[in-house]
Amino acid sequence: MVIINFARDLLVDEEAILDAIKEGKVKKYVSDFANSTTAGKDGCIVIPHLGASTEESEDNCAQMAVRELMDYLENGNIRNSVNYPNCDMGVCSAAGRVAVLHRNVKGIIGKYTAVMGNNNINISDMTNKSRGDYAYSLLDIDSPVTDAAIEQLKAIDAVLKVRVIK
Repeated sequence: MVIINFARDLLVDEEAILDAIKEGKVKKYVSDFANSTTAGKDGCIVIPHLGASTEESEDNCAQMAVRELMDYLENGNIRNSVNYPNCDMGVCSAAGRVAVLHRNVKGIIGKYTAVMGNNNINISDMTNKSRGDYAYSLLDIDSPVTDAAIEQLKAIDAVLKVRVIK
């Protein structure tokens, strides 16, 4: 029997694995978590962990984080966030874009779209994504948003933050 552990070294009783190898119950133990218990021991094959620990993958992760942060700042798009839902409308080519972070409650979209309509601002495109109790919306608009519309959006009870992207 060959045991392959690419999950975590703590999930396996490695002393028991070494005993099982000595007794012939286990032929090989393969892991990508090197430690003093198994590294260099007979019957153990320890390889490098291929996650984000290599220099190249750390560079790639840093570059990805910068790209995603720039996309958020420039376009309001969110990808791979821990606490926000993924929400992507691409590059903003409309006259303006507004981001609204709000509680995920019934009727909220109607409230903020009514604010825009009441301020004579047409929404040409929009998306709304939720994660649990919270949601995030992006609104592409045909004309620049007014300060009055922003203040009205912020005044909606379930709205937590309004950000003018463009």
